Amino acid sequence: MTPSNDLPAAGLAANTALAQFRVVLSHTSHPGNIGSAARAMKTMGLQHLYLVNPKEFPSDVARSLASSADDLLDRAIVVNSLEEALAGTTLQVAMTARRRELVQPLHTPRQLVPELVTEAIGGGTIALVFGNETNGMTIDEVRLCNRLVTIPTNPDYSSLNLAQAVQVLCYELRAAILDDVSHLAEKRQLPSHDYMELFYKHLEETLITIGFLRTKTPKRLMPRVRRIVQRAQLDQEEVDMLRGVLRAAVEFERVTPPAQATPEADKPE
Repeated sequence: MTPSNDLPAAGLAANTALAQFRVVLSHTSHPGNIGSAARAMKTMGLQHLYLVNPKEFPSDVARSLASSADDLLDRAIVVNSLEEALAGTTLQVAMTARRRELVQPLHTPRQLVPELVTEAIGGGTIALVFGNETNGMTIDEVRLCNRLVTIPTNPDYSSLNLAQAVQVLCYELRAAILDDVSHLAEKRQLPSHDYMELFYKHLEETLITIGFLRTKTPKRLMPRVRRIVQRAQLDQEEVDMLRGVLRAAVEFERVTPPAQATPEADKPE
């Protein structure tokens, strides 16, 4: 079915908010899934597609399955790393089907969408990240995201292909915007992905300087510290405050009080 070009005013407003979203497909192995994901996106009004190291792209197969969403494929941005795809975003949403140890809370799309919509309306940029078709997102990829979402499928048969997962999340976004549920989420200015990465670097350097983090084994502790910070869901002002604390911790010098003079009455004879 070909969608009508005569969108009502509410639909046009939804498209404006959805322009703040980018769909990121990481290490997609089959080009057909890229085309199908583009079709799912365009149907719901999302326009920005990022591809991290796709196995095959451009592709005639992708173009065929895009079904008139060729323009999204033509504008797709291909990058070498997930970090590049997340640059400039304020929220990074990892789509995962598995619970992992020591991670931020796992939400359903409907639980998380109000916050995403509010951030988009406020001008933030949100990345919706989907992993490889076979293995999903890696642990390292999930660590770069500050929100986790999972689709509550039938526990006896939970098989969703990549494009279906994209379609579900994009639909929930559009439906929420049309229903105007953005007032349900707290409005806060969130730091960009780039700024948070600078914060993590600053934090690691400070922990090394004050002797808390051993330089030989930083990878054992820092992922846990990162997850603690992600669960806190800090806003821009809170991150700035913590960076001030880090600077003060490095600059602080303990001054030993000068020895007090012995009173005359207490001097030995």
